[in-house]
Amino acid sequence: MTQCVAYKTPISFDLDELNQRFANLHPRNVLAWCLENIQTGLVQSSAFNVNGMVIMHMLARELRPSAPIPVLFLDTLHHFPETLELVRNATKLYNLNLNVYQALDVNSRQGFASRYGEALWDTDIEKFHYLTKIEPLQRGLQELGAVAWITGRRRDQSLTRATTPIFELDKKQRLKINPLATWTSTDVWNYVTENNVIYNPLHDQGYPSIGDEPTTTPVLQGEDERAGRWRGTSKTECGIHV
Repeated sequence: MTQCVAYKTPISFDLDELNQRFANLHPRNVLAWCLENIQTGLVQSSAFNVNGMVIMHMLARELRPSAPIPVLFLDTLHHFPETLELVRNATKLYNLNLNVYQALDVNSRQGFASRYGEALWDTDIEKFHYLTKIEPLQRGLQELGAVAWITGRRRDQSLTRATTPIFELDKKQRLKINPLATWTSTDVWNYVTENNVIYNPLHDQGYPSIGDEPTTTPVLQGEDERAGRWRGTSKTECGIHV
């Protein structure tokens, strides 16, 4: 582990140096650096896909911070039942400091449809994502006092993520950490197998990347990992990572 240093604001870190230093190191080392150098304001954002589960396991079982890192989960009100069950199970297993955020002024899928219309994802996908993901994420990061947040993005997930750095700044100048950026899908699943990490059973049913139930379909052999998200559209991201 690196020597603990006094906390600096994210913009004062040398991102080029950090990305070079950790380019060939295990994601565990990236997370350890975060715990040592960001004493307050560190948050993990997760949709409880397998990548996020691997990060949770590394934190809870290997690094064991003195207090659990807040986990920010966006309840879009349109998740698969399997996803919500995994959230419940993981919260108990890892003693997560779970923080759930959702669209303002609605608390059910039916309520969302009544307020914004049936199948908003078909009529206005940008508005749907703003209401269910973009606004709740920004509100959550602000309310949690985040100065840095951890994601599960990897370079091999899709062409649009092929150059994802390990360390970067988001549009609000918060430090954004992608510990698994250099890992492949094989690396992730090897870790899952070796460490008995729990994961969403939909991953075994042709869903390598799991989003909202109405907008996620199984992936065919030879397609990239995120091909089942927003199939038939030109979208490749919901907006929280762009």
